[in-house]
Amino acid sequence: MPPRPGYSLERRFAGRTEERPGVVWQDLLGAHWPGWRDWYLARGGTTAETSREAQRALRRHMPEMTRLVDTLSEALPDDPVLGEFLTFWCPPRYLVSCTQAATTDLSGPLLMRNYDLDPALSEATMLRSNWRGKVVMGMVEGLSGLSDGMNEDGLAVSLSFGGRVVTGRGFGIPLLIRYVLETCTDVQDGLEALRAVPCHMSYNVTLTDRQGQAATVFLSPDRPAMVQFTPWATNHQLGVEWPRHGRISATLERAQALSRMFAQGYPDEATLQASFLTPPFFSANYRAGYGTVFSVAYRPALGTARLFWGDGSSHLWQIDSFAPATLAVGYSDFGSRMTAAPTLLTDLQRTA
Repeated sequence: MPPRPGYSLERRFAGRTEERPGVVWQDLLGAHWPGWRDWYLARGGTTAETSREAQRALRRHMPEMTRLVDTLSEALPDDPVLGEFLTFWCPPRYLVSCTQAATTDLSGPLLMRNYDLDPALSEATMLRSNWRGKVVMGMVEGLSGLSDGMNEDGLAVSLSFGGRVVTGRGFGIPLLIRYVLETCTDVQDGLEALRAVPCHMSYNVTLTDRQGQAATVFLSPDRPAMVQFTPWATNHQLGVEWPRHGRISATLERAQALSRMFAQGYPDEATLQASFLTPPFFSANYRAGYGTVFSVAYRPALGTARLFWGDGSSHLWQIDSFAPATLAVGYSDFGSRMTAAPTLLTDLQRTA
């Protein structure tokens, strides 16, 4: 038999910034809403009743977000599906396999994460926004949501899938990450917010802040949020409850490696990055949809976010002086790397 052709994909990552929803938000919709809309409708659709229920749930549980969701929805006034989607109320099942850890070293607190998915499905955007009066910088997930990020107060947050198939009535995790960063100032604030809002699936959220506090919260739709003062998480909670996913994602192997690492003391950034770029943390299994799409390190005390890839290539953004840019990234069976120098953008240049 002839050998299988090697996996190869080029993606463009973007760093964008805007004060209020405008050109950048329109670009995100143009690039990603058609795909998300098809996904959403194919897995449950929308009705007038579900839309009303979603709006009621948002007003009840996250009233601070209602005006923002309304504003974002107005970008497509003739598409009522967008407004329902942006509430993230009881969305279709959504899985990502990730590793995240909070540590501290001579440069202060640090939150680092690997994000594992099919690279073709990532929105590949680091967005700095000031949509509600608080500056937030993070990786876009589900258009208005975030997979991870940091705010101007120095609170950094990251999500990983909790390894359970049960679903319930609650919100999708990308909106919860956005909500925490839009409304909270430190880890304690974040814990209280996450305890109060129902989540539709099981996720692990790791938080750290400028003071170096750190915690992980196990969120589930069928049991109360559980706070763990363990500064890292993989893809299970009390144990592996979905054996097939546990094997594929190597969640236990990653958890054991982190446990051994942190038992020796808090690792510095270089040590943590070296581990995150090697197995069992880093995966180049892109053809199966479980590869490491990007890694990111947030520095709450410095206000920086550094995206990096399998070969160690990286790009740094500063929350207070954010320079829009695009980055060309290549994926193969051997890993990932930036394939060209970053291209700086003016504020009015579009990436779509």
